[in-house]
Amino acid sequence: MTRCAVFGMGSWGTAFSIVLAEAGCDVVMWGRRPEMADAINARHENDEYLPGIALPTGIQATTDPAKAAEGAEFVVFSVPSQTLRGNLTAWAPLLPDDAILVSLMKGVELGTANRMSEVIREVTGVSEGRIAVVSGPNLAMEIAQRQPAASVVACTDEEVARRLQEASHTPYFRPYTNTDVVGCELGGAVKNVIALAVGMADGMGMGDNTKATLITRGLAETARLGAAMGADAHTFAGLAGLGDLVATCTSPLSRNRTFGEKIGRGMPIEEAVRDSRQIAEGFKSCESVQTLARRYGVEMPITDVVVSIMHGGKPPSVGMALLSRSAKPERYES
Repeated sequence: MTRCAVFGMGSWGTAFSIVLAEAGCDVVMWGRRPEMADAINARHENDEYLPGIALPTGIQATTDPAKAAEGAEFVVFSVPSQTLRGNLTAWAPLLPDDAILVSLMKGVELGTANRMSEVIREVTGVSEGRIAVVSGPNLAMEIAQRQPAASVVACTDEEVARRLQEASHTPYFRPYTNTDVVGCELGGAVKNVIALAVGMADGMGMGDNTKATLITRGLAETARLGAAMGADAHTFAGLAGLGDLVATCTSPLSRNRTFGEKIGRGMPIEEAVRDSRQIAEGFKSCESVQTLARRYGVEMPITDVVVSIMHGGKPPSVGMALLSRSAKPERYES
């Protein structure tokens, strides 16, 4: 039986643990809080993050990272993006030498503007062929409810991607393989930034035309950055691009969309942060995405506006001004 370690007991880490267990894997979850580990072991539930969801009895939980990692073929990381480097520095000596390291995280590191797979490679020193990412429309509650969903497992080594695909394939969760790690990670990170913009538009009472414009132009921004960074353009038309973007920008289950909606309704940033039970990755990653855009000379006006609102003190109304800004005449959308 394939043994998997999942570091992180939040909603997505728990939901993916369900998928792995129901695909036939032996799963051990790690988390900091003993009471949460006890609830998973004794009652097979994680009521804080996935209330009402019964977990497979085969899932075990621990607060000991060495116990979680022992003998694991796949080590899955599902912690807030900005905490990965610090956590992984402590965990790295505990990881099995031949384990596949899997990122569920959809963010870009502040300061370095590194993607999560790059952080994993820097800290652990493993080859890129041993690092995989999972991306796509991954609303945790729906997957935990066993609603049909598809996703993407990406690795530069196609055989590794196939192994992860097999380890996470269930009747309700269908993973597709991809070797475009850059495109999959960018799609997952930038869609959070666009979801903040869409949420703000919704909070301000804007209609579907406005939101469709932001989603579509947000996809164009993502694809431009991806092209500059060597990603495959086809990735952004698929599950890890358009699919993830649509789900995150339109669902009330989306943390980033919900966070943006609070800001659009006039809630101060600090209050919205305190009011959020889980981290909206786009809130911090928007600055890192902007850093990448400037590094590669790519224009990303929606991202720029989101940064100016989230971290520059600008009111959400500046976002609507973006849609009517002057532009040089262009024959084709790009």
